Amino acid sequence: MTVTIWLNKTRPNKTAKIPYAYKASEDDPLVLVPDEEKAVLVEEALDYLENGHSSRKAAAWLSSKTGDKISHQGLIHIWRDRRDKDSDNPSKVLADRDKANRKRKPKTAKDKKMAAAKRKQTDAKRRLTMAKKKLDELTPKEETVTEGLDFSIIKSKQQEQEVVFSPNAGPQTEFLAASEREVLYGGAAGGGKSYGLLADPMRYFDNPNFNGLILRRTNDELRELIFKSQGLYPRAFKGAKWQEKKSQWTFPSGAKLWLTYLERDQDVLRYQGQSFSYIAVDELTQYATSFAWNYLRSRLRTTDPDLPIYMRATTNPGGIGHGWVKRTFIDPAPANRKFVATNIETGEELVYPEGHAKEGEPLFYRRFIPASLQDNPYLMESGQYEANLLSLPEMQRRQLLEGDWGVADGAAFPEFRQKDHVIEPYDIPTDWTRFRSCDYGYSSFSSVHWFAIDPSYDTLICYRELYVSKHTGRDLARAVMEAEGSEKIQYGVLDSSCWHQRGQIGPSIAEEMISQGCRWRPSDRSSGARVAGKNRLHEVLKVDEVTGMAGIQFFNTCRQVIADLPIIPSDPKGGDDIDARTSQQRHTYDSIRYAVMSRPKAFSPFDMGNGVPQQSWRPADSIFGY
Repeated sequence: MTVTIWLNKTRPNKTAKIPYAYKASEDDPLVLVPDEEKAVLVEEALDYLENGHSSRKAAAWLSSKTGDKISHQGLIHIWRDRRDKDSDNPSKVLADRDKANRKRKPKTAKDKKMAAAKRKQTDAKRRLTMAKKKLDELTPKEETVTEGLDFSIIKSKQQEQEVVFSPNAGPQTEFLAASEREVLYGGAAGGGKSYGLLADPMRYFDNPNFNGLILRRTNDELRELIFKSQGLYPRAFKGAKWQEKKSQWTFPSGAKLWLTYLERDQDVLRYQGQSFSYIAVDELTQYATSFAWNYLRSRLRTTDPDLPIYMRATTNPGGIGHGWVKRTFIDPAPANRKFVATNIETGEELVYPEGHAKEGEPLFYRRFIPASLQDNPYLMESGQYEANLLSLPEMQRRQLLEGDWGVADGAAFPEFRQKDHVIEPYDIPTDWTRFRSCDYGYSSFSSVHWFAIDPSYDTLICYRELYVSKHTGRDLARAVMEAEGSEKIQYGVLDSSCWHQRGQIGPSIAEEMISQGCRWRPSDRSSGARVAGKNRLHEVLKVDEVTGMAGIQFFNTCRQVIADLPIIPSDPKGGDDIDARTSQQRHTYDSIRYAVMSRPKAFSPFDMGNGVPQQSWRPADSIFGY
């Protein structure tokens, strides 16, 4: 937006009219100073004119923003005053407009007479129209009832009403009809998400107890949403008013809807003590953590039994909050399927606690509804927007055009794809080599993965995972042994730091686990192990051109690794490792890295001669190692 300097003005007396976007000085009423807030909005309206927008629409927008009415002629007057050829910021558009007007100006006496006659004719039509309107207002309406009703001339209420919004068939209609407490509407760009968010609460605007809240991250991003609502709500509800200072819509019934911004997590405290029956967030992945979303849930309450309480969100894949949004709405269940809300950290279902009257019942349900560009016929018709999305780099194209949640901005492993690396579970043959890997953590998480080696392709099949916290070495060992049952596990690779002794003579975590019968060998602890491990994982993620098989595949029951691996961020400093600040996903990655670096290989009698597996590694400890 272009902003030029607004100079002070003077007026001859105290009662003289004050120009638009000015106010009297507190020190001297004859001195007029710019109203900075209104001046910024005026400049924005002038920019709209510069971009070819109608002066009437720009004036209507400016009036709604400032609360002070201005005609389109008044706006054009300001345009000429501030951006004429002699100003500091001359307008080429205005100059071209004046040049065209001069060309159209009548030259001959005959042309001048015709122009004057046309003006008189236009003025006469305008006066006649206004007189008819006034007469209709003063004429009393007579209602007559005939014995035989002619149904051909009777219009229903629906026919008389203007259709303000009609949802697109498919995901947008499903979104508006969803009954779950929390619903995410997202995926590809151009799916009609913003209009769906604005239309969703309209069914309750006739209820005086309705109090809703729609949020964007910044005020600049919010402006587009407000502009869309100004073209929607006043047409649907006559008398609906937008209050700029309050960032609030008020409706004739008394219902209220806030459209405001939430830039930081701490800003949620502004709503402490308030209650809403409807809360929505546009572009949810712009928030780094789930703190704001979880806190806003506590603001959902109403005493009106006719008002349900619910939360809605829209977003595209990617963004700083891609990970937590994916874990909340995408990972727990397939798209379009209702599921019990889960704990974002543990994945456990949220149910009423023991001793409650509803013990064991779900607290509430969630649902993810994917949207695509194909679902929006208005954008698909010309094909121009689709062409723009097709021109994007691969990662952005997968996010915005395909709505692919399996890739994140700055992801360390962008080659991971659901169709190549995630498979349906099947019975692992008993003669396949099996092993496990583990990255230990007590306060955070311990991540354990079990692998089988497909001898046909030497493909690693991750068929089980264990993801727990607050487990000691002995606790984890017992959990691992219980999961394995009678399975024959050839070897296990454990984080090498687990061999560090506590104190001078105390047993290490590895020794505690091995003492329970859960045997391990240490992972590579050399200085280049992390970089080498990441490189190896890149290699096994490749899809063989001949077989069409990836070097590693995961059962779809291994939800945690499927959720974490695609969004693990790479080193922001440009190194060959992942982002060191990553905490939760780091345990998953390290466990997988230990596995692929353990030189796994399917057993074959041709390799050993006698068909007996042999150890090619040295015991880590003469007593506890193996």
